Amino acid sequence: MLKLLRTFGVLFCIFSAFPAASQQEPLSFATVERLPFAANTDGAESGFSIELMREIAGQLGREVTFEFYDSFPAMLSSLEEGLHDGAIANISITSEREALVDFSQPIFEGGIGVLLLVEDGGGSFLSALMTREILIAVIAALGLLFGSGLLMWGLERRSQAYFDRDGPDGLFHSFWWSLNLVVNGGFEERVPQTRLGRMLAIVLVVSSLFLVSIFVATITSTMTVEALQDNVDSINDLEGRRVGTIEESTSADFLDRRDLSYVAFSSPDEMFARLEAGRLDAVVFDAPILSYYSHANSEPATRLLPRIYRRENYGIALPPNSPLAEQIDQTLLRLREDGTYGELVTSWFGNDP
Repeated sequence: MLKLLRTFGVLFCIFSAFPAASQQEPLSFATVERLPFAANTDGAESGFSIELMREIAGQLGREVTFEFYDSFPAMLSSLEEGLHDGAIANISITSEREALVDFSQPIFEGGIGVLLLVEDGGGSFLSALMTREILIAVIAALGLLFGSGLLMWGLERRSQAYFDRDGPDGLFHSFWWSLNLVVNGGFEERVPQTRLGRMLAIVLVVSSLFLVSIFVATITSTMTVEALQDNVDSINDLEGRRVGTIEESTSADFLDRRDLSYVAFSSPDEMFARLEAGRLDAVVFDAPILSYYSHANSEPATRLLPRIYRRENYGIALPPNSPLAEQIDQTLLRLREDGTYGELVTSWFGNDP
């Protein structure tokens, strides 16, 4: 009888252990919305990193839940505070981040890319003319002609019959005289009669040689700059253009190191909205995200520079000395070997990610 009770006790201990092993709490992972790596659409979580983490958790016999944060710093801070088992998205493996958290083996090779807004070529000539510099030059020229004509009218109205006019008629004919003097050298039959009038005419003729040259040079240089607006072939061509990126990102650090000015945004959605509104000329950010956006949106027309700057590996961030580190690395290797990883890459990025 005692032997039978011992047998039942052993069996009870064995079977009671199985539910405890199978009822492990789900893994909790922090993430941030970064299509095509992670997205939360109406409560449905999707993306390459999300699906990859689900595959890893499945291989480990665990469920996994995701909590979305508004920014990378908030996501990584939650990991440092011990709120999650890990974090996953397009997290670049850097020495600065490695000092705070541990990383798995790389899950994707990315890098920094440049996405350019392609303007409609049909209106490029008109847009080249409608610039602030040319508008200022035109207003200044008209003001000078009107002012000199008004001065000549005051000097000659009692001596030259052409200027003997009053009101708007006199103002217009004075302006017309100044315009013809500068452009055509004036009219022989409308030569100023007073000494001061003739001196003013000489000054206008001589100065017009310089003023016309400056005016033409201003228009020519401005139109040349506008015509070359789309000729951006490298990161160095972004100098003086309206560039956007994400604040506190590796892209922002990259631009800082190159002394390129930019506007920093808190989220890609805000940045792309500014691009679509035509208030940015270029976006510098993770190349896979820019490529995905460019292919998914036909408007506005964009083009991605073929070069990848500062190649980066993305990894799964884990708390220091996490017991999951070795398990995740081994699982990643198995997923690569059995083809699951390659299928995920192809489904989200095509055959040439």
